[in-house]
Amino acid sequence: MERALLLVTAIIRPEKLEEVRRALSHAYVTGITVTEVMGFGRQRGHVGTYRGAEYQSFFLPKLELEVAILERDLDAVVSALVRVAASGKVGDGKIFVRRLENVVRIRTGEQGPDAL
Repeated sequence: MERALLLVTAIIRPEKLEEVRRALSHAYVTGITVTEVMGFGRQRGHVGTYRGAEYQSFFLPKLELEVAILERDLDAVVSALVRVAASGKVGDGKIFVRRLENVVRIRTGEQGPDAL
């Protein structure tokens, strides 16, 4: 059985967080770290209007989610993210997958897959 550890990082729209959390809980994810971030991709920000004046915002608010998983769960996690985080519009986000050398649970000292 494959015991490789992966870190999945997803950049999503803030309004999708609760849907994504529910979907990931059904896809073998036992913990999620969420960070508020700002950024832009292909949409290059947006133009808005405030009190009649137009303004350009280059960085849009996003959420960055990080989940550590076993490699065998990767397809389920990515599928869940794509299914619920997509709105079909530019700016839905990205998913990045990296290998982890190790994970250590601070409280117990457990390492590797046992630390998840």
